[in-house]
Amino acid sequence: MATPAPPPDPSDDDRPGPSARLVRRVTARPKLGPRWEDAVERSIVEGMARGEFDRLPGTGKPIAGLDGPHDELWWVKDKLRREELATLPPSLAVRRDRDQLLEALPTFRTEAAVRAAVEELNERIRRLNRYGSPSGPPTTLMAQDVDAIVARWRTAVHDDT
Repeated sequence: MATPAPPPDPSDDDRPGPSARLVRRVTARPKLGPRWEDAVERSIVEGMARGEFDRLPGTGKPIAGLDGPHDELWWVKDKLRREELATLPPSLAVRRDRDQLLEALPTFRTEAAVRAAVEELNERIRRLNRYGSPSGPPTTLMAQDVDAIVARWRTAVHDDT
């Protein structure tokens, strides 16, 4: 049976080993140049001296959303809002569009316009049912009955007159 190794001698710590030589070599290196923070700070000071920060949009106004809860995707939501992009999955967007079409029926001037709008909606519904939604819930919406919607339009138009 092998005997265990003796504990290290405290006097051995003073002998320079490979790690002690490495620490001395790394810490003894001179600085290679100015830190990048110094260059950034210098650029900011020079820009301020040239007046590049004067009259920026939002000067003197509070930063929007600063007091709100932390949201890691704040920049995505802000971009979607600024670009006025829809954030609904296609299956929900087509339902919303159907509801908006039914609400807007009285604003259509002709039966042909109603039929064209419903046919365009039905084409989107069929395409979504055929190929599925890349994101969001599956759709269960069926193509709309064009004649039934035209009848609703006629009723809405005659009730207004």
